[in-house]
Amino acid sequence: MNTTASQETSGLTEEAIVDVVRRAFPEGVTIGGVAPRRIFARADRAIIYKLCEFLKNQLRFEHVSCVTGVDRIDRFQVVYHLSSYENRCVLEITVDIPRDDPEIDSVSPLWGGANWHERETYDMFGIRFKNHPRLERIFLPEDTQFFPFRKDFKLGRQ
Repeated sequence: MNTTASQETSGLTEEAIVDVVRRAFPEGVTIGGVAPRRIFARADRAIIYKLCEFLKNQLRFEHVSCVTGVDRIDRFQVVYHLSSYENRCVLEITVDIPRDDPEIDSVSPLWGGANWHERETYDMFGIRFKNHPRLERIFLPEDTQFFPFRKDFKLGRQ
């Protein structure tokens, strides 16, 4: 990023970040709310990698503190918590994923720390992260045939 672009995205308010994201992604991203140092958004899974790449490279969201899954019974969700230390802001992005196709692009190429979060989400929910460098179980044996955080998982089932 050049110096001018760096200066333009340094110390942005939450509202300014929302404005930049809306202009860059007029479709596929919905802002659900803004609070002090916090932005809540929803995104389409088709654009999650491009959105995260933009957030990292253009708006200085340099840290991913959480990537996790949620089982909503009719669909899965992947939730991302991205931090911009320079802008003093956390952006929460929620992405709906069809239950019959639990796959989304990996953000591990952008933030190495996402590797472990995505592996845990895969292990517990069965959500696959495309282009992940080493998507395999992290807690359970590789031959495990179930995902314990899914709501249809029955305790005691092998």
